[in-house]
Order: sequence, then C-alpha cells, then structure tokens
Amino acid sequence: MPTPAAPVMTTAQPEDYFQLLKPRVMSLVIFTAVTGLVAAGGDVDPWLAAIAVLCIAVGAGAAGALNMALEGETDALMRRTRGRPVAAGRVRRDDALTYGAVLSLFSVMLLGMAVNWVAAGLLGLTIAYYAGFYTLLLKRRTPQNIVIGGAAGALPPVIGWAAATGSAPWQAWLLFLIIFLWTPPHSWALALYSAGDYARAGIPMMPVARGAKSTRLQIWLYSLVFVPVAILPAFVGLGGLIYLAVSAAGGLAFLALAFRLWRSRAGDAPDKAEAVGREAALYDVRAEAKPARDLFAFSILYLMLLFAALLIERLPASQVVCPSCV
Repeated sequence: MPTPAAPVMTTAQPEDYFQLLKPRVMSLVIFTAVTGLVAAGGDVDPWLAAIAVLCIAVGAGAAGALNMALEGETDALMRRTRGRPVAAGRVRRDDALTYGAVLSLFSVMLLGMAVNWVAAGLLGLTIAYYAGFYTLLLKRRTPQNIVIGGAAGALPPVIGWAAATGSAPWQAWLLFLIIFLWTPPHSWALALYSAGDYARAGIPMMPVARGAKSTRLQIWLYSLVFVPVAILPAFVGLGGLIYLAVSAAGGLAFLALAFRLWRSRAGDAPDKAEAVGREAALYDVRAEAKPARDLFAFSILYLMLLFAALLIERLPASQVVCPSCV
C-alpha cells in the first residue's frame, strides 16, 4: 500500500497575506474612491459610506492577491517583485487564488447588498478587468498593456461616486479620465529605469518593445494631454480655486519634468543595480535615469495633491446624515 504523500508545508505568516493585498496600491485606491464618494455630494449615510470604502479596499486587495497568484513565476524573475509572497514561495499559488477569490466575492456582494448594485457591478468589473483582462491577456501581449489596463486603476473614484448616488455621471468619469491619462507617464517613467527587469520576465513594456527614445517621446505626448485634463475640473464646477491653483502649478511642474525626461538619455543605459550587480531601491538609479525617477516620484505626489484639493473643497458640500439621529 503506497505511503500517503506528506502535506506541503507553508512558511506563510499573517504579514504575507497582508502583503498580497498590495497595501500601497490599496491606499491610493481608497483615497481616490473616498474623493469620488465625497465629490458626488448629497446626503451620505456614514455607515453605508464606511461599508462602501471597506468593500472598495477589500476588492482592490483581492485584485492584488489574484494578480500576485497569477504572476508568481513572472514576479520571481524581477528584482522589484521577487520578494512578494507568492514569488518568494512563502504563499502557495492556490492559496493566494482562493484568498483573492473569497475576498472578491465578499466585497462585491456586501457592497451590492448594503449599498447599491451599480457600485458593486463596477467593483466586480474592476477586479475582473485587472486580474483577468490585464494580467492574463494584456500584460504579455502588447506594449500598450499599461494604457489599456490602466482603466482598472482609474475606476475607484467612479465606484465611490456610484456608492454615494447610485449612478456614475460624466463628472465621475472625468475623475476616471484623469487617472487613466496619468497612468502611462507614471508607469513608463518607472519602466525606463527598470527595463532590464521587464525584459528578463518577458513583459513587453514600452521601453523593452519600442526603446527608450520612443518611450520618452510618448511620455511627453501623454503629459501634454494629461495636464489640461487634470485642470479641467476647475472649469466645470467640480473643483474650485484651491483645485485650480494646485492643478495648474503642479501641472506646470509635471510638464517641466516630462520635457526634461524627453530631452534626456534616461533608459539608454542599464540602471544602477544592473550595472553593479546588486539589489536596488526603487529610486536608486544611474545619473542618466534621474529624470525618469524624478517624474515617477512627482507623478505620485501630483495625483495625491489633485484629489486632496478636490476632497478639501467638496467636503463642506457633502452632508453626512445619521438616519437614526433624525
């Protein structure tokens, strides 16, 4: 009689399952979703608002877990991602898939039953788009992966708006468009000094597929479109004077950094870590790549400032109502 196989042991710790949720990405998702919820205006039940934010956060984490489960082998080939729980072997792929699937179902169903099914449908679409369409179909097939796939990361403010009102008007989609157009310059700036990672993993990011020079030009062209769209809320009644000042001043800085990057040689040479054969932090780059590093870093700050300005201005217009207190 054959001896039963010994069970496969796992070294996973609670921290590993938290990291599967991609907490840094989740924090940005929460922030933009809350901004969408507040910008929608009207009466907001604080309990339903809290449930909506929780569901959006859990849904974003579920998408991250599914992505890591499906990308474990690829992540293991890249310096930037090989420490992730699945790539490092601390969490089994099937466990991560189950974890992500359960959280996905929980977040979508709770949002639908407690808040409304428009928001729940958009959340389900976001998870499926990121984990399925982007991760499985786009990422390895086209250098436009981050452009098309960026729709998933741009949907949270629309979900937040729908959670507050049960609808997704054009103002919500303007917030979507801001993030959607922000994504290529942000992601390609990082890819310029991480191209070696993507090449080893077989991912056709723009610098790998089209070269650094073409990527720098496309970043500049996208920036020329992105910045005016980022300022637009101030002229359609969505943002006020604070938003106008932040978006205009920050937009000029963004364009200056994008122009500097376009005229630079960023991405033409291997990054610093590859040159000396060691691990490197996200911002540890060769001198030639610093324009890419600077735009990448500033792009995060600019997006946060845009949504923070909108949040500050719209908060007084949003009424938090406690039904049991009326």
